[in-house]
Amino acid sequence: MPLTGHSGSPAQDEDVNAERTPLRAIFISDLHIGTPGFQAEALLDFLKHHPSDMLYLVGDIVDGWQLRRRWFWPQSHNDVLQKLLRRARKGCRVIYVPGNHDEFARHFVGHAFGGIEVHHDTCHTTFTGQKLWVVHGDHFDGVIQCAKWLAYVGDWLYELTLRFNRHLNSARARMGLDYWSLSAYLKLKVKKAVNFISDFEVAVAHEAKRRGYDGVVCGHIHHAEIRDVNGVLYCNDGDWVESRTALVEHADGRLEIIHWGSSAAVTVREKVMAASVA
Repeated sequence: MPLTGHSGSPAQDEDVNAERTPLRAIFISDLHIGTPGFQAEALLDFLKHHPSDMLYLVGDIVDGWQLRRRWFWPQSHNDVLQKLLRRARKGCRVIYVPGNHDEFARHFVGHAFGGIEVHHDTCHTTFTGQKLWVVHGDHFDGVIQCAKWLAYVGDWLYELTLRFNRHLNSARARMGLDYWSLSAYLKLKVKKAVNFISDFEVAVAHEAKRRGYDGVVCGHIHHAEIRDVNGVLYCNDGDWVESRTALVEHADGRLEIIHWGSSAAVTVREKVMAASVA
């Protein structure tokens, strides 16, 4: 059932719901800070409304690929980094698992910066005892592993799509319409893209099972999902470029995907609940 919240004051304000029972964990990935596509204000609003005991940054947080091509760093992107650091200072455990776009951070695995721990991958244990493998997921992308040049070309084409999408949504906003993602729509309509998503999910779930985990939390493909894949709990937290999604664990162990809206009344849509351990 839908839940509603309200957009708050400027990004620098303290968490408006600090008195609420915090979530056990929040998983976010694919922010792509340093690109025009990153929806910084929406993420700041989401974090302000959702205190948590743990925060997992599941890769592609800063987009090194794009920044090497063209520098883009507005104040709102600084505000996000400050918010993450403030979260760590206030006692939230923040774990950063780098991805392919921020692979430079993999050189700092084992270190902590401003209280933010850098891990190659990690394990999260839910309230119900499920052990979830937390990994970005780019190692299960054949294009990344076998033809990185093709991944760079794809990234360039993807940025063109996002640029068109920003103009489209500016027009939609003037007409009073909600945000709509063209690239997400194409992913679900193009057969090869659908097959890629399915193959990726199966490969990640298989490796999680091989390693002895009950499930996996990943990002990389910008497609939020919670589902059973051959007896393994597969969770993808989506992104903050196209879908504005996060995976959260509630105090009782329920897992939920939150889609954070863009209008004054922020809508939180419950996607799937996964509470019990098999």
